[in-house]
Amino acid sequence: MEKLTKDLVPQQLVGSQMDAVEERKLSSFIQAQEFFAAAEKRLLAVNEWGKISGLSDFKIFSPDGKEALRSAQKGDFIRIDIPGPGPLSGDGFDWVLVEEIKRVHEGNYEMISMCVRPCSSPLNEDKEVAHFLKDHATSTFIIRRDRITVRAEEHGRNEQANVNDGNLIDRTRNMIVGVSAKLGLSYPQWKMLVKGLLDGRP
Repeated sequence: MEKLTKDLVPQQLVGSQMDAVEERKLSSFIQAQEFFAAAEKRLLAVNEWGKISGLSDFKIFSPDGKEALRSAQKGDFIRIDIPGPGPLSGDGFDWVLVEEIKRVHEGNYEMISMCVRPCSSPLNEDKEVAHFLKDHATSTFIIRRDRITVRAEEHGRNEQANVNDGNLIDRTRNMIVGVSAKLGLSYPQWKMLVKGLLDGRP
């Protein structure tokens, strides 16, 4: 399992990192399979993340920049509306790209992961990163089942405040939000999300 995690989560090289994990042990193999399947659907139902976690609002946009009412796919954009002012470069929103979605099913083990990375907004011609973190940061979300145990995880890597892109207002905002995240203020939010992915409620 540790090797699988290393293969899924980018190596930590700069900035800070964070790990939020939640686990449930089910009473039977069948129950665990059904529990995993439900959590897998919630992971990809990004448009519903705000409802199951009480977090920021999340919306999926297709690669051509149109809002998508479906499960997330590789190449999609996710628009994030976090509390407070957003970057002007993202029209008031933070944006990430769904870089990879991977699945594994081997015997009593099954897993799905989704890795996202800060990016520019697909809705305007401005190519500056529209996110409070630099684009070498990643968030990897994992749902895994090992026999009757199901886990939901979020692994943030290489998190540095994006103080190079955008105008002075954006850079100042990114510094404030990025420092807050570095101080651990984002951990409770991601913990709420991983719990919501498993339990289906805030």
